[in-house]
Amino acid sequence: MRGIAAPRCWSGGRRAIAAVVAVGLAVVLAACGSSDTDTTVQAPPDGVDDGSELTLWTRAPLEKQAKLLVEAYNASHKNQVKLTVVPNDDYVAKVGAAAGSSSLPDLFAADIVYVPNWVKQGLFKDISANINGLSFKDSINKGHLAAGTDGGKEYVLPFVLDLSMLFWNKALFKEAGLDPEKAPSTLAEYAAAAKAVQGLNKSGVYGTATGLNCGGCLVFTWFPSFWADGQDVTNAEGTASLLTSDTAKKVFGTWQDLWKSGAVLPSSRDEAGPTWTAGFTQGKVGLMFYPATLLSSTPFDVGVAGIPGAAGGASTFVGGDGIGISKDSAKSDQAWNFLNWMMTEKAQVEVLAKNNDVVSRSDLADNLYAAKDPRLVTINKVAADGRTPVSLNFQQAYNATNSPWLSLVRDCVLESCANLQKNNDQVSAVLGQ
Repeated sequence: MRGIAAPRCWSGGRRAIAAVVAVGLAVVLAACGSSDTDTTVQAPPDGVDDGSELTLWTRAPLEKQAKLLVEAYNASHKNQVKLTVVPNDDYVAKVGAAAGSSSLPDLFAADIVYVPNWVKQGLFKDISANINGLSFKDSINKGHLAAGTDGGKEYVLPFVLDLSMLFWNKALFKEAGLDPEKAPSTLAEYAAAAKAVQGLNKSGVYGTATGLNCGGCLVFTWFPSFWADGQDVTNAEGTASLLTSDTAKKVFGTWQDLWKSGAVLPSSRDEAGPTWTAGFTQGKVGLMFYPATLLSSTPFDVGVAGIPGAAGGASTFVGGDGIGISKDSAKSDQAWNFLNWMMTEKAQVEVLAKNNDVVSRSDLADNLYAAKDPRLVTINKVAADGRTPVSLNFQQAYNATNSPWLSLVRDCVLESCANLQKNNDQVSAVLGQ
């Protein structure tokens, strides 16, 4: 996630390379924000479609969506986008090296939790005038827009949204005597359902699962329980942690009880990210907080709802990637043509929604494809009320290996919350650096 001049880990899991490249990129990227070059884009409303070749980079987890968008654009425009898909663990280093040598592609996507840092470093061009000219701007996902805003200027649009949602295995629910069509509405109900599935005593089947050694997995799936109760996880500036509230104690206490009761998949203890959803996908977990983008690839009938808080409500972590025009592009007007098209109803509905992906515009949430599957409507609507936390030091505080957030969670869940205040202060110390 975020560092003062270093990139952050992905919301979906721990990335070992981040810790290695953080220091090196701090130097490389710091130099990127000092250019006197005008980086403001003021393209015509629809951009320019003159047959130019554009380059676009994305990380591997978004390959499916990126290819669909690029293929649809190329088929309907003179401009042609050349897509490069980069392995997830190599992406940060590749962007850093390109930024330092002024060789970034025309367009590049970035995990939304990296966006504020890379915006601050000057890696994206200002596209405020273009975004403000969109008639549907107010319907664009606010979390992604906020993450890409600095000093009142806007630098990115949503590329692909990935939300954390509550998924449950309907067959296991029915077998456990639970209503397969009804979502747990509070954390207590969530825990009760997990214990009911565990009570089936089926070999290899567990009530729930998570990634207890994966800081990114945990912020992606646990922060929404705070937000659902109306609680913030940091102060407004993102410089102090607020994880000692009554809500925090209920969240951590619920998971401690689930762990000690044996209702959590045992491998969750050391799960560092790569396989944190595998147990559920294999039909061996009753319910869990899960990426919405995996709905189309989950091979059995599941229920989907927002993530509940201790007192009810529902929220989601609006993750995924933002996309912008790089500081190095000499084809800003043509690049805007792609971004402008990407936000149109044709791209959002006929490309993304048609393939069971989340749309980035709330006015298109109940589209003709989503209407065929109420779960997609639920995901799209929760997206509009979800949050994307913004803090320049998110990476070090939450996602880095042995981050203070990870220590806090492991202490509270696997041992006790006796050191909660101390652990929270350590998170604040890193956030405030």
